[in-house]
Amino acid sequence: MANQQSAAPHSLYPFHLAFPVQDLTESRQFYGQTLGCDEGRSSDEWIDFNLYGHQIVAHLINQTGELDPACSLVDGHQVPVRHFGIVLPYQEWLELSERLRSQQIHFLIEPCLRFKDSPGEQYTFFIQDPSGNVLEFKSMSDPKSLFARFN
Repeated sequence: MANQQSAAPHSLYPFHLAFPVQDLTESRQFYGQTLGCDEGRSSDEWIDFNLYGHQIVAHLINQTGELDPACSLVDGHQVPVRHFGIVLPYQEWLELSERLRSQQIHFLIEPCLRFKDSPGEQYTFFIQDPSGNVLEFKSMSDPKSLFARFN
């Protein structure tokens, strides 16, 4: 991540926001139909929406007690539902992950590749700020696939 005071201005990167929902059908209706957000990838646990070029993700809160209700299963990882982040070009994502690792920052989810060989293939990692807020930093293998749907 570049020093904001000395770096040249960046292009606007898409913002990423994940939030908990109790019903994916209601969420699909509200975000898709009411607000007119195009739907991207989805599973039985979450739905990606395109909110004016930004990626928002409705994560179903598990109320059965089988899994941590604050997490949602995403490509084999228990992802904290309440998190936000940014989508970076790969080189910036890699430099940031290496810098954080060298500073011995704890990763909630280590840097990894998710959705390998599928729409939405992405590099990602999760960290937590001192107040407990969870941040995700990701880089899309193909930036145009940020809102791609699974076939």
